[in-house]
Amino acid sequence: MLKRKYGERPNWTRILQRKNAQTFLETDEFTGYITLLQMNQLTEPLIVHYAQRDVCIADEGYLWLQQFPADQHHSVTTMFNAEGNIVQWYIDICHRNGWEDRKPRWDDLYVDIILFPSGEMLVQDADEFENAYLTGVIDRELYELAWNEVRVIKSLIHKEEFALVNLAGYHQDLLLGFLK
Repeated sequence: MLKRKYGERPNWTRILQRKNAQTFLETDEFTGYITLLQMNQLTEPLIVHYAQRDVCIADEGYLWLQQFPADQHHSVTTMFNAEGNIVQWYIDICHRNGWEDRKPRWDDLYVDIILFPSGEMLVQDADEFENAYLTGVIDRELYELAWNEVRVIKSLIHKEEFALVNLAGYHQDLLLGFLK
C-alpha cells in the first residue's frame, strides 16, 4: 500500500506552533493546490545529512511551500530558511496528487529528487523505492511511472524548464498574504 501524505502535515509533532495557508490556483502556468507552512515554534530543528553535508530544513521561522500540480506525478516542497532564502526543493514522486475535504494530499512513490540552489541534484530513497517494488508494495506500472517521472524532471531541471522551481517565490508571496 502506498503512503498517503497530507500537505498540512497534521501529525508532525516537532512543530509546536504553526500557521498554515492554502489555496487552489488555476492559471496558465499552474493548476492545483499550493500550501504554506510557517514554523513558529519547534521542539528542535530538523537537520538532515546528505552525502557530504548537513542541511537544516526545519527551524523556527522556516517556511515550507508545497505545490500540488493537478494531473501530475510529483509535488514540490520549497524550504525557505528564516531569512527567506531557499534551502532546497524536495520533489516527491507520487502516483497522484489529490485532495480530501479541500486539503491537498499525495500518494507517495518513495523516490524523491532534492535540488539545491547551487544546482546540485540528488535522487533520494531509491533503495526504499526498489524495496517497495521487490516486495510487491508497488507494481511494475507504478515502478516504471516513477522512474520515468524522475528522468523527465531531472531533464527539465537541467534545461532550467521545471516551472515549479521558478514559481516558488511567486507562490510563497501569494500565500504569505493569507498568513497575516
